[in-house]
Amino acid sequence: MRRDFCDGVGIARLLNATLVLPKFEAAAYWNESSGFADVFDVDYFIQQMDGFIKVVKELPPEFALKEPFRVDCSKRKGQFDYIESVLPSLLKYQYISITPAMSQRRDRYPLNAKAALCQACYGALRLTRTLEQKAAELLEAIPKPFLSLHLRFEPDMVAYSQCEYPGLSPASKEAIEAARGDRKPWTGELARTWRKRGKCPLTPNETAFIFQALSIPTNTNIYLAAGDGLMEIEGLKSIYTNVVTKSALLSGEDFLNMHGNTKAALDYYVSINSDFYVATFFGNMDKMVAAMRAYKGLHNTLFLSRRAYAELTSKGLDGKELMQALWLAHKEDIAMGRGSALPDCFCDFKS
Repeated sequence: MRRDFCDGVGIARLLNATLVLPKFEAAAYWNESSGFADVFDVDYFIQQMDGFIKVVKELPPEFALKEPFRVDCSKRKGQFDYIESVLPSLLKYQYISITPAMSQRRDRYPLNAKAALCQACYGALRLTRTLEQKAAELLEAIPKPFLSLHLRFEPDMVAYSQCEYPGLSPASKEAIEAARGDRKPWTGELARTWRKRGKCPLTPNETAFIFQALSIPTNTNIYLAAGDGLMEIEGLKSIYTNVVTKSALLSGEDFLNMHGNTKAALDYYVSINSDFYVATFFGNMDKMVAAMRAYKGLHNTLFLSRRAYAELTSKGLDGKELMQALWLAHKEDIAMGRGSALPDCFCDFKS
């Protein structure tokens, strides 16, 4: 949502449009609904964006009862031109709702749109005071130094990947099947090809094995940045015993009543301030965390290679031989905090 919102700011500047604070469409994933103001400091954002774009909290009266004209650009690829393709709809309907292009080349935006996007991502978006205080409390409670691990092995994640995992517990298998719906797992040669392309999430046990291959001590303090429903976590905890979670470190009714969005915001805050950040996937949060860590000068950021693990194990490597090969596959990336959310790092952090 943070990534899409930053995109929305850049697009609003491209189109010379007023931006209405968004409604989060999170119910399908989090099974709840929370607003922009539950996570971000609205007044601070509007103040910081002054001079870049105009932002309003609510629609003007003449549009308040109307449905926006929906423009879905999510499937567009390459050098997609918002001015040519979207501006006519904005001029015609005056009020549109846009889904940004997933692979849009933001580095090709004109300077004014780049400036607005960078200001939103790195200057204007901050958590609400209450949420930031809770995040700071969580950060303080974590034993130091520590590694923040964004581990993705939830039922919906595995179901979406269409990967099969032999040896899972009956409870994990049942949860995955319940989440699959019509998305059936690949089989045979297709399944092997899919896995070797790095499409299958790493299990907690595989993650622990790669950690050992990278000589990460088993007594390392690890903060688990993950949502509810993480499966097979004992595969990690049985080897790395100093694993902590936000639910264990924070108490109080306010935490128990938090939405999924606000809990994810805690993980984001902790991750951008951790001594070391490791992700088992390369999703939106990982890209945003890596970019913010690069902005803050924190370069101990690593994305574990699912493809390397799959290719090496498909060759029959195991034990010490597999560990050595995994070390070689990761050694050049261990200290690279690349601003992956923003292609070509066009945001000038020094100016």
